[in-house]
Amino acid sequence: MRKSLYGLIAIVLLITATAYNPIKDDADELEEIFRQINKEVITNGKAYETLGYACKTIGHRLTGSSNGKKAEEYVHNLLKSYGFKDVKYQPFQVEAWSRDTVSLSIAPRKSDNFRDVEVVSLAMTPVEAKVTSEIVDVGNGLEVDFQAVKDKLPGKIALVNIGLLAPIKGPRNLHRSEKTALATQYGAAGVIFVNTVKGNVLLTGTASVTGGLIEIPAVCVSLESGMEIRAWLSQEPNLVAMIDMKNFSRMIKARNVIATIKGDSKRFKDEKIVIGGHLDSWDLAQGALDNGIGSFSILDVARAFQALGIKPKRTIEFVMFMGEEEGLLGSKAMIEKANKSNTLDKIAFMFNLDMANNANGFNTSGRGEMVDLFTKIGAVIQKVDPAYKNTVINQAGLHSDHQSFMLEGIPTASPIGSIAPDAVGCYHANCDSFDLIKKDEMLNTVRYTAMMLYAIANTEAIPAKKLDYYATRDFFIKQNLRKELELGREWKWGTVE
Repeated sequence: MRKSLYGLIAIVLLITATAYNPIKDDADELEEIFRQINKEVITNGKAYETLGYACKTIGHRLTGSSNGKKAEEYVHNLLKSYGFKDVKYQPFQVEAWSRDTVSLSIAPRKSDNFRDVEVVSLAMTPVEAKVTSEIVDVGNGLEVDFQAVKDKLPGKIALVNIGLLAPIKGPRNLHRSEKTALATQYGAAGVIFVNTVKGNVLLTGTASVTGGLIEIPAVCVSLESGMEIRAWLSQEPNLVAMIDMKNFSRMIKARNVIATIKGDSKRFKDEKIVIGGHLDSWDLAQGALDNGIGSFSILDVARAFQALGIKPKRTIEFVMFMGEEEGLLGSKAMIEKANKSNTLDKIAFMFNLDMANNANGFNTSGRGEMVDLFTKIGAVIQKVDPAYKNTVINQAGLHSDHQSFMLEGIPTASPIGSIAPDAVGCYHANCDSFDLIKKDEMLNTVRYTAMMLYAIANTEAIPAKKLDYYATRDFFIKQNLRKELELGREWKWGTVE
């Protein structure tokens, strides 16, 4: 698509006060643009190749590490090579954590016959910790599970499932950091997490709800090791675990990377769309799934827009966040800087791509006002590619960079799709490598996301508006997310009458 073509497009989508109603001519013009986006991505898409190159030459992309710095520089230079003149680093201070040594040994009480268990440290655990105490099985680690053992747990080491295993109690799973916060609250001296994926897979991830170091050691064992420990507990109720760990922590600078396409409409000069995903990854593998597939798909959406000379009505910022894994640090930094510069109100919408793969629809993240618009834009996408399923769901969730925007009342959305079962178990794990990735599935994410991004950036009105302070509070209450935000120390509204 060349710049001259865009001068012929007066209105892409028409929004009335109550619903989105595309008139036929506008839908035809939108379909033509979608076809050119589709052709560009299928013919010249580079998401798969650039991710593969990064995995091979950089490896993991842990924030604060030399690899993390290399990744920041790689994507900055890549965006420049795509023709972006407005590419910048957005630096922020972060407490960088990295692992050193860890061991877990288990024995019956009053025995020196300790058995070593393969284990990894969770992030943001203490610089040094050595704890020996009895194990208390807390099952799925929901609050009801902690309540059931509250008299036994103080001073002991909690054995907790990362996911949910039968019997399942409570409404939904909690994040590992929230389970660690509960363990600390109930007086545990340490936590042994049990992965819920078969195949002796070791999983890492942050154990901190704040982004700072926690007070107690937290480690993860495989599902198979967890089953062995529980079988042993059934025979020896007073098993003792010894966790011995050393880690590194220091303040460093990390950088988000931002490329901008300025909007060409005076009417929408004060509105911009952010499309972001975290570039950083954990250090056990290459971070191909989490979040190579998301961040490198965004890079190729940006490339396609530049290649086609797209000039959207609203400004678009393509953002590679760092520090997501340690506690959404990069997206929090972006929000903080926008607040200080009084530009936060310009962010009209945010797309988040975190482990987005093989997209076939979108999640409008609890903002029901957007469902009709996304569905009708999806119908135009289906004219270009009938294989697109146009699945639209409306379910709010936390624990990725969109959360930082939601807390400010900004509407968000994410592509939804699928990851093969044998691959999804490698999330945060020692098997998250490039051989899990499929090129055609990345192409699907890039082309459908690019089409939806274009349409939202050019629509006459975005139905979901920025919520004010109290409306944002009510939104989280309605979405049953208050407890999770309280555990994560992100609830800022105090007691609700």
